[in-house]
Amino acid sequence: MTTATIAPTITSLADDTLRELAGSFGTPLFVFDERELAQRVSHLRNMLPERTGLCFAAKANPFVLPELTPLIDRLEICSPGEYRICRALGLPHDKIVVSGVHKSEEIVDAALSNPTPPAAITIESTAQLDLVTRVAMARGKRAPILLRLTSGNQFGLDRAELMSTVRKLRKALCVNLLGIQFFSGTQKTSLKRLQRELDGLDKLVAELGEELGWTPCELEIGPGLPVSYFEGDAFDEAAFIESFSGMLENMAFSGSITLELGRSLTASCGTYLTRVVDTKVNAGQRYAIVDGGIHQLVYYGQSMAMKQPPCHLLDAGTAAGAVTGATSAGAAAGASAPDDAVESWNICGSLCTVNDILAKQLPLAGLDTGSILAFRFAGAYCMTEGISLFLSRDLPKVVVLKHDDEPVLVRDGLRTDIINTPLHPLG
Repeated sequence: MTTATIAPTITSLADDTLRELAGSFGTPLFVFDERELAQRVSHLRNMLPERTGLCFAAKANPFVLPELTPLIDRLEICSPGEYRICRALGLPHDKIVVSGVHKSEEIVDAALSNPTPPAAITIESTAQLDLVTRVAMARGKRAPILLRLTSGNQFGLDRAELMSTVRKLRKALCVNLLGIQFFSGTQKTSLKRLQRELDGLDKLVAELGEELGWTPCELEIGPGLPVSYFEGDAFDEAAFIESFSGMLENMAFSGSITLELGRSLTASCGTYLTRVVDTKVNAGQRYAIVDGGIHQLVYYGQSMAMKQPPCHLLDAGTAAGAVTGATSAGAAAGASAPDDAVESWNICGSLCTVNDILAKQLPLAGLDTGSILAFRFAGAYCMTEGISLFLSRDLPKVVVLKHDDEPVLVRDGLRTDIINTPLHPLG
């Protein structure tokens, strides 16, 4: 195995560019690089079979939807809010897959009343089936349907219920039964598990043909392709995707396959910038307090900073930054000049909770109040999964760096105290 990389194509933004953005827009700040996003999509398309489409889960990062949508085949949305985001941005309606374990009549009606039908609406229960067919008949529309197969949790239909649903829908005039959707988790590094899942789908397709005379035209699969977030992770992504691509090629199923991806598409395009606002030493431990925190930056699997995230120090005119291993030991032994001495820092955010730790014992040279830390691989979920309303801290600005190096502010800083203020004042 090689040292973890998210893709051979990844291009890190230069530190001077990040410093300029921090100076122009302030910190904390999210920066999403359009060039890296495009390279990532191109890399995945080159690695996967030609018949494989790409679907982006909008929940992973709604801020790159305008840049990403032209590059991929579908968009999966899981809430009325995500649907409204897509409509406000004018994204192609025929790319939208209306998914989610809880669908309101509002969102189903909006999707089916649009002059252009959505790519698909997923069915996760008999209640959802009743809702979609009722709305379709009322609108005089034919609803494009994907039946979601459960992987053993609260999502989707079990095999028996799916077979029963196919029997009901085969001749239904209000439904266009497209195929099957199957998601089974995220951050999956086991090729054996993926092979079992693809074999299971092939078996199900064969049973549907033999018992019901129906063969799905398409499969939408969420393979949960992993992203290496932390120092010490060992993962050869190119070899992994090459093996997975071979599995897809060897499936008995001959229809179209769409892969639903989130973090695998966008993690590499994002950088989170946060500035040190205070430093201290308590009981021999160095602490750096930053203007961001876990309410804005969340890595998958990072609990109380038990793992080392991809982070370095932006230090103008020097090579100071995060160092590990022999470099850190050499610096501690006096191999570097005093100004460049490596010290271990606990990076803590602005929340009044002991849980607000972004990194523990991070070896850094030259950290001081005013220093800016850059956290990489922050392009998926990081900016939306945090406890953003806790303590009523403002939400950070979000910038997309375009192909021509022009930064575009796609979200201004937002106050959350407005959301947390009671409607009825005292007296």
